[in-house]
Amino acid sequence: MDKKKQGSIYELDGVVPLTQAIPLGIQHVLAMFLGNISPLLIIAGLIDMPLETKTVLIQNSMFIAGAATLIQLYPVWKVGAGLPIVMGTSSGFIGTSSAIGVQYGYGTVMGASLIGGLVQMVLGFFIQPLKKLFPNVVTSLVIISIGLSLLPVGVKYFGGGVSSADFGSPKHLLVATIVVLVIVILQQFSGSFLSISSILIGIIVGYITSICLGMVDFTQVKEAAWFSLPKPMVYKYEFNLNAIIAMLIMYIATTVETIGNVAGIASGGLNREATDKELSGGVIGDGFGSVLASLFSVMPNTCFGQNVGLVVVTKVVNRFAIMTGAVFLILMGFIPKLSALFSVMPQSVLGGAAVIMFSMIFVSGLRSLLREKIDDRNGLIIALSLGLGVGIGNVPEVVAQLPSWVGQIFAENGIITTFVVASVLNLVLPKREEKAIK
Repeated sequence: MDKKKQGSIYELDGVVPLTQAIPLGIQHVLAMFLGNISPLLIIAGLIDMPLETKTVLIQNSMFIAGAATLIQLYPVWKVGAGLPIVMGTSSGFIGTSSAIGVQYGYGTVMGASLIGGLVQMVLGFFIQPLKKLFPNVVTSLVIISIGLSLLPVGVKYFGGGVSSADFGSPKHLLVATIVVLVIVILQQFSGSFLSISSILIGIIVGYITSICLGMVDFTQVKEAAWFSLPKPMVYKYEFNLNAIIAMLIMYIATTVETIGNVAGIASGGLNREATDKELSGGVIGDGFGSVLASLFSVMPNTCFGQNVGLVVVTKVVNRFAIMTGAVFLILMGFIPKLSALFSVMPQSVLGGAAVIMFSMIFVSGLRSLLREKIDDRNGLIIALSLGLGVGIGNVPEVVAQLPSWVGQIFAENGIITTFVVASVLNLVLPKREEKAIK
């Protein structure tokens, strides 16, 4: 290997040994796997999608996530952020896609996704003129809100998944707790490979423990094929104006989330603010990934908060290492048996790791926020944006009497409420010199 090309796992560029890169790449795959297929499984159940079709789309979702991740890691023209971003099927679209799918069919979901992805790509080119909406205080609050909004998901995983018949059982809690303990212990070996691989090792230990406790059924693995090609256009595009408008609103909402995630990676992983080029490329890459996903009948793709948390915890930002995970995802798109091996993993195994990763996103946002002067003005912005964002996110019934699109945007995603309130207050509140709150 050319020494000039050698790099560190803590550096963005450069090649690291495969013995380091592959485990760290797989660690990212494990962090996002269930989150990547869960939205599809939910919608497939609502529209009574045939089992064989659902299997093909799960396979496609792995392939697309890997391809979209590669584009974010290694940009083509202006498409991609060039940061350690891992892409996957966005859970933010579950509500809107479910409503569209039930009323108009899954083909209409794909048609609206295609249009939405193209519009998001256009939005990405206007990040710089919109930059005044994203000062550090606003992006920090969005990062904090992302962490807080993901925590309930992590806790549900911790208990085995709310769809599990034995949710909250002692076995699930034991497995998740063991994963947490392994990660915490390994994190004490600061700077060692044990520390940076703590999430992967914790998940492996948890998976083995769950097998020993009789919690895993390998029937799905035995029945899965060894090789199969991803299939494009499983569903033909259908277009409906109401569906397109609803989807466009969600694309605007997830654009905000992506901006927060890109800022979170730069802040928590690289200890700096994201550049305009990275923010723009990240949003354009999100839109392109969603367009590509629609071609394979997969729901919109976006930058995954789970993996932002992993970057913040491990500080591993090397693109080559993350690239091995993207290649692994692509392989899973061709080897269904490999994908099935991860599918049968109890959610509680991921729950222990998820709680730590999601909490660290919050910590990353908090660190970024503390760089600001917390005067009366910023204090009010922080209080109101988090108060309304987190509050409405936890009590969505408060907007139940308003039009359904309001709930889909603001109640189902506290991140958007936080962003809107913080941005508006930042623009309208007068700036004046005051003593910082001690």
